[in-house]
Amino acid sequence: MKVYEKAPAKINLSLDVLRKRSDGYHEVEMIMTMVDLADRLEMEELPRDTIIISSQAGYIPLDEKNLAFQAAKLIKERYSVKKGVYIHLDKRIPVAAGLAGGSSDAAAALRGLNRLWNLNISVEELQKLGEELGSDVPFCVKGGTAIARGRGERLEMISSPPQCWVILVKPPINVSTADVYGRLSVDKIRNRPSTEALLESIRTGNFHALCKSLGNVLEDVTMELHPEVRHLKETMLRLGADGALMSGSGPTVFGLVQRESKLARIYNGLRGFCKEVHAVRLLTGTS
Repeated sequence: MKVYEKAPAKINLSLDVLRKRSDGYHEVEMIMTMVDLADRLEMEELPRDTIIISSQAGYIPLDEKNLAFQAAKLIKERYSVKKGVYIHLDKRIPVAAGLAGGSSDAAAALRGLNRLWNLNISVEELQKLGEELGSDVPFCVKGGTAIARGRGERLEMISSPPQCWVILVKPPINVSTADVYGRLSVDKIRNRPSTEALLESIRTGNFHALCKSLGNVLEDVTMELHPEVRHLKETMLRLGADGALMSGSGPTVFGLVQRESKLARIYNGLRGFCKEVHAVRLLTGTS
């Protein structure tokens, strides 16, 4: 038997950092949603008690450093599964991009292995398992749109934003999330996003208000380290995106576009700067 799971990318419509916590993590408040750019996982049971991962992508680890591997190991240990699994990971989401590709792969592995081994684990339990793997994993387990608080693991599901096109562009650089958070001075943050304003725009389906309410306090830090991220955001807006923002700790920048007629011009304009450009839709349901 084989099971298949889709692992969609997430974007941050907002990201605010409230304070540094005593455990070393940062207290965040952010609104996340998913887009139709996805990795795909194929999972097949093995007779011997082992975990094997393969991928067409030559640049990702296929051992215990891989979050899908860690997810498989965790679920096997926690539920005393003595069978093995072969996971093929068809990688489409750029890595180290601020799009939670690894976290979404881990979430898809949890969901898929739950089905493969008939474990009947609830979504809530899978999210709890996901917390042990990474802050974004609980959100990726369920998908949809949510306000995330705490380290990102405390979720409040909300309605989907107005449907639109999303253009994602990742410059050929990698950004360390730990490095960006390490350089952030919480007491010096000036332009915080308004979660309430963003929530209201989603509630009322007001696309233009949503575009005005986008905000990410990590942008300035990443843009100082990598000025090309600022250049990409400015270029995206100049080409006609209705709103643009860096996702997560970067370096991916996304643009929201309501009218399809604008799409080709923005997409082609950005292809002049970067190879990794994707034009996708928002995912308005769960993953």
